[in-house]
Amino acid sequence: MPGFFYEPIDRKTFFKASGVLTATALMSRRLDAIQTTDKSNQVRIALLSDTHIPADENDAYRGFHPTENLKAVVEQVAESAPAVALINGDAARSVGSEADYLMLKSLLRPLAQKIPIHIGLGNHDDRRNFFKIFPAIEKSAVEGKHVSVFEAAGIRFVVLDSLLYVNKVAGLLGKATRSWLRTYLDQASRKPTLFFVHHTLGDEDSNLLDFDRFFEIVRPHRHVKAIFYGHSHRYHIKQKEHIYLINQPALGYNFNDHEPVGWLDATFSPQGVDLTLRAIAGDKKGNDKTKAIAWA
Repeated sequence: MPGFFYEPIDRKTFFKASGVLTATALMSRRLDAIQTTDKSNQVRIALLSDTHIPADENDAYRGFHPTENLKAVVEQVAESAPAVALINGDAARSVGSEADYLMLKSLLRPLAQKIPIHIGLGNHDDRRNFFKIFPAIEKSAVEGKHVSVFEAAGIRFVVLDSLLYVNKVAGLLGKATRSWLRTYLDQASRKPTLFFVHHTLGDEDSNLLDFDRFFEIVRPHRHVKAIFYGHSHRYHIKQKEHIYLINQPALGYNFNDHEPVGWLDATFSPQGVDLTLRAIAGDKKGNDKTKAIAWA
C-alpha cells in the first residue's frame, strides 16, 4: 500500500504477517479487531493535513514551527488512541526533499508504533523522494500515482493523489486516475465512500484543475458521501448536491490569524461523521467543538 507507515513495537509479528498479507489486509485485520470491541459500528481516525515538515527542525513560518506542532499532535493522537491516522498531503515543507521525509518519519515513529498512518501527497511533496523514505508495500491502484483504498466500520476510504508539479500550487488527478475511478465506482459495492485529496475544490488556478470532471464521475453515485481536502490552510465545510466538501485545517501553520492550526478527531459511521477540532495554535476558539454531519 502506498504511503502506509506502521511500525508496531512487536516488529517480528508485523513482518511475519506482512510476508503473507497485503498492507490492505493488515489494515483490515487491525480495524476488524478494534471494531469487535465497539458494537456501535464506528471508527475513529485522526485527520491531519499540511504538516509541512522541514529537514531543519528550527524552520519557522509566520511564527509557527511545524516540527514542534507535529511533535505535540503526535503525542495527542497517540494518547487518544484512534484506529488510524491520515495525513492529507503537503507532508513536506517545500520541495519534498529526502531530508524532509527523514525528519517526518522520525517525528511520526512514536505514533506509527501504535497505529497505522496513511500519508497522501500534495504540491509540496515529491513522489520519488517520498517513496525512498516510505517504501510502498504494494502497488498503487493507479500506476504512477499514489492511490490507496481501505475500509473500516462499513465505510470505504479512498486516498487520491493530486500532485502535479512539485512546489507549484495547482493540482490534477489526471486521466488515468479518472478512468480508474469510473470503473472502480461502477464495480465496487455500494457502501458509504469517502475521498481524500489534497487540493482545494474550486475553479481557481491553484485548485484541483480537474475537479469538475472528478465531481461528474462521483456525483451519480449516492454512496459517495464526502470529499476531504487540504491545501488552503482553513477549516470549512459545505455541501455540493449530496456530497460534503470538507476542508481540513492545516497542522504546520495557517495563512491568516482567523484560522485554527491543528487536526480533526473524526468518528465515522455509515450514517455520518462527528468532527472535533483539536486546535493547538492559531485561532483556537473552536477548539474541542464538534460538528456532526449526517450523510445525505
